[in-house]
Amino acid sequence: MGRLFREFAITLAVSILISAVVSLTLTPMMCARLLRHTPPEREAAWARKTNALFDRVVARYGRALEWVLDHQPITLIVAVATLALTVLLYILIPKGFFPVQDTGAIQGITEAQQSISFDAMAERQQEIARIVLRDPAVESLTSYIGVDGTNTTLNSGRMLINLKAFGSGDGRRDIHASDVIRRLQGEVDKVVGVGMYMQPVQDLTIETRVSRTQYQFSVEDANPDELARWVPKLTERLSHTAGFSDVASDLQDKGLQAFVQIDRDAAARLGITPAAIDNALYNAFGQRQISTIFTQASQYRVVLEVKPEFGRGPLALDGIYVAASGVASAVGQNTQGQSQARAVTATQSTAAAGATTSQVQLSSIATVIEKPTSLVINHIGQFPSATVSFNLAPGTSLGEATKAVRAVQADLGTPASLAINFQGAALAFQASLDNTLLLIIAAIVTMYIVLGVLYESYIHPITILSTLPSAGVGALL
Repeated sequence: MGRLFREFAITLAVSILISAVVSLTLTPMMCARLLRHTPPEREAAWARKTNALFDRVVARYGRALEWVLDHQPITLIVAVATLALTVLLYILIPKGFFPVQDTGAIQGITEAQQSISFDAMAERQQEIARIVLRDPAVESLTSYIGVDGTNTTLNSGRMLINLKAFGSGDGRRDIHASDVIRRLQGEVDKVVGVGMYMQPVQDLTIETRVSRTQYQFSVEDANPDELARWVPKLTERLSHTAGFSDVASDLQDKGLQAFVQIDRDAAARLGITPAAIDNALYNAFGQRQISTIFTQASQYRVVLEVKPEFGRGPLALDGIYVAASGVASAVGQNTQGQSQARAVTATQSTAAAGATTSQVQLSSIATVIEKPTSLVINHIGQFPSATVSFNLAPGTSLGEATKAVRAVQADLGTPASLAINFQGAALAFQASLDNTLLLIIAAIVTMYIVLGVLYESYIHPITILSTLPSAGVGALL
């Protein structure tokens, strides 16, 4: 965070050095050359009026100083009360980090059911895009789904929403980006089967990962089952805690996976090996490259797979046929796209060996079982983890939110093995908050030492430093 104030610190340090050089060299010389005693009768009218004004100010200050010195107990009480008020305000005042900018862009992350298909996700993403584009403050948007470097699961999508220029007049928006998000959220929530999390794009951010909302903390546990049990509880409790909005986690453990359990006795009687079953499944769904077509201008890769309409859902496995005796596998569907009758065999002749091979339906030698599974397993260090992110409700500071997270953790009674650590801006905020008091104390000690050297006294620096509480009250207010 000190990087933000580096330019200001250098400017201040250089100006002090220049002031020191001028004070020790040019100022004495100019005083000797320019300051002359002028009798009052020879002074200009404006000079006499100015001097009279200064004299009245000094006289009034003198009377106030005499009153203070005559009422030392009251003055001491006021000084102690001011110091106490400074400490109280420092503890109670809401504390934040970087203020939320309005850069004219909003980042949105959509999330649907973890077992959703690509086509269903595309329909919901397009429906949300149409709703967003209807908002009068939106200029355009970019939308995409699919697994890539930043989008790690199929049930998530991304949007970058460009807003119109801020200001008054035709073709402009008159509300802040945060207000646009709140307005859009109410409309997007009407779409069934998908949710959208939004945050304003910031010029200055120190987040270490892309999260669904603005602030985040990680939950780590060596036991994945324990992590899966407690993260939803934390998310649910924070969603109903005042000051939080759009609470989400990247825990993806509700996906579906098809397990093929092979009847090894039946497969062995037919001469079918697990490798043959694996090849049959890979031919159907693995996008195996089997050839390359070369032309004069380019080349085209030939990929083996079933038609898209025959590969939707676990029932597609009923149409898979496996070659017995280790011969190449085949994929069979009838003309209506339905699976052929079970346990039907077809005899083919091979020109090379002159042998007969059987195509055995997969369902006659294996059972397909659906089980829940994790779509992605995140780690921090060596431990499984999940990231919980949240936005702040209007009027809530980041300091209040971090305290609320710890309070919820204590209230739920999470096990000691479950570690909750803030990340990104929330982590930097906590670090700066922890160090601020030490920094203030170090600054006061430094000022006391410098003033003590200048005044050659232990008590006079305290007189000057006694003005700090009143300045602190003004700054905090």
